[in-house]
Amino acid sequence: MFVVGLTGGIGSGKSAVGECFRALGVKVVDADQASRRVVEPGMPALAAIAEHFGADILLADGNLNRAAMREKIFANPPDKLWLEALLHPLINQWTLRELESAPGPYAILESPLLLEMGQHRQVNRVLVVDVPVAVQIQRATARDSNSEAQIRAIIAAQMPRENRLAAADDVIDNTGTLEDLKDQVARLHHSYLQLAAG
Repeated sequence: MFVVGLTGGIGSGKSAVGECFRALGVKVVDADQASRRVVEPGMPALAAIAEHFGADILLADGNLNRAAMREKIFANPPDKLWLEALLHPLINQWTLRELESAPGPYAILESPLLLEMGQHRQVNRVLVVDVPVAVQIQRATARDSNSEAQIRAIIAAQMPRENRLAAADDVIDNTGTLEDLKDQVARLHHSYLQLAAG
C-alpha cells in the first residue's frame, strides 16, 4: 500500500486537506481519531492513565478529560513522556490496521505528530500543510477557544516549522481560499495515483 503522511502544525488546516482527499475517494486515517479510540472507556490505556494521574482525570461519564490531561502534560514534561510511551505504540498499531484495509491505490495517514512520533518511517511521502505562525495562532484560537498563550505553548511543543518543511516531500500552502486548497489537493492526488501505480 502506498501511503502519504499528512501533517502540519496546529491551525494549519490538516483536517481541511484530509477532507479534500476524502472527497476524491481516498481513505484518510486520522491519528487523532486513533488517539481517542485507544483511550475510550474500557480500554486498558484509559485504566493506566487513571491509575497514573488519579481518577479526577476522568469525566463523570468515564471518558478522559482531555482538557485536564493537556494541562497536566504541558505543565510536567515527565508526565508527557510517560503518556507518549503508553499511547504511541497503541496509536501506531491502530493506524497500521486501518491503512492496511484501505481500498484504493493509496491512503493517507493524517497525523499532527507524524515526524515527532516516527510515523514518517511508515509512509512513502510526507505532505506538509503550511501557514505562517501568525495564521496558526489566529485560526487555532478562533477554532478551539483556547488562549493565545495556550496555542503558543502548543506551537512551541511541536516541531519547528522550518524542520517540518525540511522533512516534506510535498507542501500545501494553505493561506489562500478553499478553492486554492482543492486545486493543490487535486494536483497532488493525480501525482500520488501515478506514484502508487509505479
